[in-house]
Amino acid sequence: MAVPGAFCTCASNAGQKLCNQEPGPPDFVLGCSGGSQFLRYSCAADLNLAGPQCKEAAGAEPDLRPTAALRPCLSWKRIVCIFYLPFILSSLAPSIKYKEYLASGEARPQLPQYRFNWSHLTPLELKNRSVGLQTESIAGSNPYFTLGGHKFLIFGGSIHYFRVPREYWRDRLLKLKACGFNTVTTYVPWNLHEPQRGKFDFSGNLDLEAFVLMAAEIGLWVILRPGPYICSEIDLGGLPSWLLQDPKLKLRTTNKGFVEAVDKYFDHLIARVVPLQYHQGGPIIAVQVENEYGSFNKDKDYMPYLQKALLKRGIVELLLTSDSAKEVLRGSIKGVLATINMNTYQENAIKSLYKVQRNKPVMVMEYWVGWFDTWGSDHKVTNADDVEKTVSEFIKFEISFNVYMFHGGTNFGFINGAINFGKHRGVITSYDYDAVLTEAGDYTDKYFKLRKLFGSILAVPLPPLPELTPKAVYPSVRPSLYLPLWDVLKYLNEPVISNKPINMENLPINNGNGQSYGFILYETPICSGGELHADVQDTAQVFLNETSIGILSDGNQNLDIPEVRECQLLRILVENQGRVNFSWKIQSQQKGLTGSVTINNIPLEGYNIYSLEMKMNFFERLRSATWRPVSNSYLGPAFYLGTLKAGSSPKDTFLRPLNWNYGFVFINGHNLGRYWYIGPQETLYLPGTWLHPEDNEVILFEKSKSGSYIQTIDGPMLSTVL
Repeated sequence: MAVPGAFCTCASNAGQKLCNQEPGPPDFVLGCSGGSQFLRYSCAADLNLAGPQCKEAAGAEPDLRPTAALRPCLSWKRIVCIFYLPFILSSLAPSIKYKEYLASGEARPQLPQYRFNWSHLTPLELKNRSVGLQTESIAGSNPYFTLGGHKFLIFGGSIHYFRVPREYWRDRLLKLKACGFNTVTTYVPWNLHEPQRGKFDFSGNLDLEAFVLMAAEIGLWVILRPGPYICSEIDLGGLPSWLLQDPKLKLRTTNKGFVEAVDKYFDHLIARVVPLQYHQGGPIIAVQVENEYGSFNKDKDYMPYLQKALLKRGIVELLLTSDSAKEVLRGSIKGVLATINMNTYQENAIKSLYKVQRNKPVMVMEYWVGWFDTWGSDHKVTNADDVEKTVSEFIKFEISFNVYMFHGGTNFGFINGAINFGKHRGVITSYDYDAVLTEAGDYTDKYFKLRKLFGSILAVPLPPLPELTPKAVYPSVRPSLYLPLWDVLKYLNEPVISNKPINMENLPINNGNGQSYGFILYETPICSGGELHADVQDTAQVFLNETSIGILSDGNQNLDIPEVRECQLLRILVENQGRVNFSWKIQSQQKGLTGSVTINNIPLEGYNIYSLEMKMNFFERLRSATWRPVSNSYLGPAFYLGTLKAGSSPKDTFLRPLNWNYGFVFINGHNLGRYWYIGPQETLYLPGTWLHPEDNEVILFEKSKSGSYIQTIDGPMLSTVL
């Protein structure tokens, strides 16, 4: 345990000074208020606070200027200091200790008058890695973190590398550093890194190691949140969909099938993480065990199992859990630091944490500065002044925190999750989150308020602000060609032939791993009408041949089929709108047709099943198709082809599909995500780094009715719903 500084005393009116200085430049003294008051004199090597020194004169106020090293003290003075050390420690207890404040209800403390100096506590500056992030507790002081033996507060901000184009990682991390943060936190999405059993992807935008090393280069520590479950408003909370193939497999438990899959994943993932740890010269100072398990709480042995799984694979840094205040007891593990999540400063939440663990520093693992949006709901916003006030409270009480989100980014492709509290609602494409940086990485009022706050308490000036990423407005895109879905089927892989419907996850494709995302089309002949019943997840368009006859969903599973004079082809196009990412409902997130299809209670048999994953190679095949000239009268699912002219130097922009209904936009094969007229999202973020100079291929998959053009604008539109 580090001794928090040396000590000096203004011992008499003559102002004699008695001190014992630890190695390193002197740094901070609590106060020097009278003739024989004891004073604490701490060094930069300990408290890391730029601050005052004792003046020689008795009763003098402290000098706030940095000082040179004090002259060595005589040995008898050292003896006196050591003798009085217990009394000094008790007299130097903070005037308002946090736990005592909670009980007393006294006035809140103010922001510290001293300045924090962590300039030597950065991944590049700190060479001695023998002592990592630890918790300390001494008499008369709030518990606190130390890093390398030095007192340390975590100012963290969340950035998810998988939601940000790799080319923009550096920009977002530099903006985090320039705001005054010292740590970046990120989840690790299992579903993206292991899309098929045993087939791992850590390339391109999923290069976790490159992201972590870039953070270190910029001067940021890293807290890693590797799951296996991460929530994060991502499909199935980051769990791979192939886990849903076996109905006996129980997610987030010590079920044999689940932990075997976790072990194989961790064997690969943690081997990549171990060399990036603090003790091995890397920036990772802490690792989170799972995520918010207190809200799930299905298996008391599960969290200890994961703790051991991390330890035995070589994780040596501080382990922590993360839960809401109400669930922190159920989610905590013996020997692991418990942290809490909240959307504002809450004294009761801190009290709940102290019931779980005493003599440990408080860490808010997720301070929600905004919230995510779902389709058909209003855009969520929070007040920048409230954010500044809450962070000020954390700092006053020396509470470490992580801002969730500092930069949210985008749910590109089909990766969005969903909620279901009585009704399935997919998370929108934008993960703007009303965060400190916008979806496109632009500054906000929250950013400037936090930067000003951090600048007032940090000893070293903040780095200059990185320049904004330039935006552009391009000529509108007017698709001139289209392909009805039915014309596209021949460019898909061969259909699966089955007597009964098969859900997405159990389709015998992708080396036996099924289909994770996108659409799935079922075709079967019928020779009579009647009441159609189908178990659909999440929503389906129903056709007789190429004519739309209705919509099915998880809340509306019946449809009247008109009488037919001769046999027709019944077609059911089902969309996965995002698997639920929170609650026990993750267990039943199979998509497509999840049961038999009947007409008048008679099961239908004999299906052709087409998988529409819409991967990059699919669009390569479409380039050889015979496209039709656009017809303004066409209704139904179709692909529309146009060109975006970006000039010689492409820049970021936003696509606004005016008067289009529902679908997805693909730029040069990149899936920008879902649009839907019901809002709140009206634009799709298009990173300039995904554009080619001059002409760019734009393909829209529209489910029902197309508009005439796609507008580009230089900013996002997130608004109230219709």
